[in-house]
Amino acid sequence: MADPKGFLKHGRQVATRRVVEERVKDWNEVYPDGIGRALLPIINTQAGRCMDCGIPFCHQGCPLGNIIPEWNDLVWRDDWDGAMDRLHATNNFPEFTGRLCPAPCETACVLGINQDAVTIKNVEVSIIDRAWESGYVRPQPPEWLSGRTVAVIGSGPAGLAAAQQLTRAGHTVAVYERDDRAGGLLRYGIPEFKMEKKHLDRRLDQMRREGTIFRTGVDVGGSALPGSRLRERYDAVVIATGSTLPRDLPVPGRELAGIHQAMEFLPQANRVALGDEVPDQIRADGKHVVIIGGGDTGADCLGTSIRHGAASITQLEILAQPPVERPENQPWPTYPMTFRVSSAHEEGGERMYAVSTQEFVGDEEGRVRALRLVEVDASFAPVPGTEREIPADLVLLAMGFTGPQREGLVEQLGLDLDERGNVARDKHYATSVPGVFAAGDAGRGQSLIVWAIAEGRAAAAAVDEYLTGSTALPSPIPPTARPLVV
Repeated sequence: MADPKGFLKHGRQVATRRVVEERVKDWNEVYPDGIGRALLPIINTQAGRCMDCGIPFCHQGCPLGNIIPEWNDLVWRDDWDGAMDRLHATNNFPEFTGRLCPAPCETACVLGINQDAVTIKNVEVSIIDRAWESGYVRPQPPEWLSGRTVAVIGSGPAGLAAAQQLTRAGHTVAVYERDDRAGGLLRYGIPEFKMEKKHLDRRLDQMRREGTIFRTGVDVGGSALPGSRLRERYDAVVIATGSTLPRDLPVPGRELAGIHQAMEFLPQANRVALGDEVPDQIRADGKHVVIIGGGDTGADCLGTSIRHGAASITQLEILAQPPVERPENQPWPTYPMTFRVSSAHEEGGERMYAVSTQEFVGDEEGRVRALRLVEVDASFAPVPGTEREIPADLVLLAMGFTGPQREGLVEQLGLDLDERGNVARDKHYATSVPGVFAAGDAGRGQSLIVWAIAEGRAAAAAVDEYLTGSTALPSPIPPTARPLVV
């Protein structure tokens, strides 16, 4: 145990973000010099709040099986190298999860029953940022090669985790990405102010030095590399293409100009922030922006629109405003639906809850000019007399995703789908086609980054066993695992 009285002596403390007026003028992370550095003055004390429970329920909250009490103790003792070894034992990319994961481990923390939970996510990112700065993170190439080849389709967190594990096991791994740079949504879906891409680039560089091959700008399933040639060329294939079909909103006026999916808007903004030229970029400058969807993607659209200089921003959510405290029907250690304020929400905009879009209203030129909404009750039925219009020059749809793209690779390989439209897998992550496996959101459906990495690691173990007859790779979760809910 770290400090036996740490949780009695110290309260929860988090790093101070840069002032709003400063950070909205750039695309850098919202913490001064990055969150890892911002946390260093307080993180040893915060790690010392961990009680090293006899039954650490933080493990239940984390699908990766992170050994959280151990690296909390090591940080408190100032053994940063040991902490990094413990952290990397279960998580390939803690710099990603430490910035982007909503931390279900913290809502499962035993201390959280009657106090504020340990800042697990902050300890995690402090460990890995310090490890990178000290030069302790090094390539781990395999000692020998198996002679087997694996193609990983998709370079998001699931694909990268599978690729790194399989490369280190001695297989020759090629990661295919249809965009011009590797990273998937980590690259073009996550704004710079949440995670600067230098964190992604140095991890990709590590993987290249370990032997992983990256082939970008290749749309697997297209004419350049159809599914049949893929199966002929590789001993095994991992489908990690993500859940990419956006949920639409088929209401009157949907055809008007100025209405876009979030994943049309965010990748363009990310490219420009990285220095690319994007002709006809969708921008929010001087516009009344309406974001439909109250999740993380909606918050990313909010922060991006603020940095563009939008005239006003309204974020709509069909659900009622959640409570600040954990509701009684969502007891510990489940992940509760509570009112959360992201860094983007601190910066501006208005949030409306329990409202439903009825119609998009256009002008004479066929562009959206307003959005007609109505309040809804608990069953989402319209409340009479609550209809109203709000100005809307730019509407961004951020309502989630419905599954992987079927056209192209999935159809060419003849992969079976489950009842939700995702790629069907057995308990070994194997699809209906021998030698083809599926990991991450392509098989699970839209989920969290921590589940994607866990699935990538587990799928890698299944592929390794398929190729060699046995495996020493860890398999943290089966594909049927789900978060604990009531």
